[in-house]
Amino acid sequence: MVLEFEKPIADLEHKLHEMIQLAKGKNIDLSADIHSLEDKLQTLKKETFQNLTRWQRVQLSRHGDRPYALDYIYEMTNDFIELHGDRTVRDDKAMIGGLGDIDGRTVMFIGQQKGRNTKQRQERNFGMANPEGYRKALRLMKMAEKFNKPIITLIDTPGAFPGIEAEERGQGEAIAKNLREMFKLRVPVICIIIGEGASGGALGIAIGDRVLMLENTWYSVISPESCSSILWRSWDYKEQAAEALKLTGPDMKNHGLIDGIIEEPLGGAHRNMLDMASRMKQTIIKSLKELDKMSPEKRITSRIEKFCSMGVVNE
Repeated sequence: MVLEFEKPIADLEHKLHEMIQLAKGKNIDLSADIHSLEDKLQTLKKETFQNLTRWQRVQLSRHGDRPYALDYIYEMTNDFIELHGDRTVRDDKAMIGGLGDIDGRTVMFIGQQKGRNTKQRQERNFGMANPEGYRKALRLMKMAEKFNKPIITLIDTPGAFPGIEAEERGQGEAIAKNLREMFKLRVPVICIIIGEGASGGALGIAIGDRVLMLENTWYSVISPESCSSILWRSWDYKEQAAEALKLTGPDMKNHGLIDGIIEEPLGGAHRNMLDMASRMKQTIIKSLKELDKMSPEKRITSRIEKFCSMGVVNE
């Protein structure tokens, strides 16, 4: 999958590949030309990805090859054990969770999971959780609190599932309850947006002591397409909507809505998933060490104060 703004890079990579194959096949020394093309490719990548528009970052967050929650979890842990069900309705495949070992410490992972192909996307409901998904997440959070295990949430959803059946089973109530209960959790909570972070669907597992975003992700009350359809009655203005929403990591950081940004490998997380997982793991370990120094009461107070201060304007 190649995005529109990545085509010049893809073309150059193709030329480089052809030159390497030609050198091997004809036994010709083209090392100087190959090095020159490699340098040119690296320069083009830096220029492209250091000057991305907000809409281009939205596109990267949805890239078909981008790692999902389980990809990161299996890479960061040695023995992840997935836990299922909300003990009320069913097991929501769009919301995953379980215990895993990270740097010798057991933590509770919770996240939204998308699918790679049509069958998986239907099974995972495109990463859009139902009420039972949020209730499963809360059940696992309470379990982590009971056994004094830190909680890591990985957020990647276009929103909570908006179907009639979800509303009938209490979608709004389930998310609202998660918000309330996450403020009171006595264990450290780290929330990381790894892809899309849309509306209450994301916020339902995003109340934490540390809220972080990967470099090429977005976090907003509404998607650019939906914003465009409301304001202009058309999806054609999604790029303008993305600029107006200011939904990227730097925007969120400047407004005090997140605590930090985790830099991605050049070209995006999908270019080097192992490197991205390593960066995320080191950030988690560092954050947990900082949070361990605080008492549960201090963490809760700080968590509440942080979110209560958002959007406050002094005149």
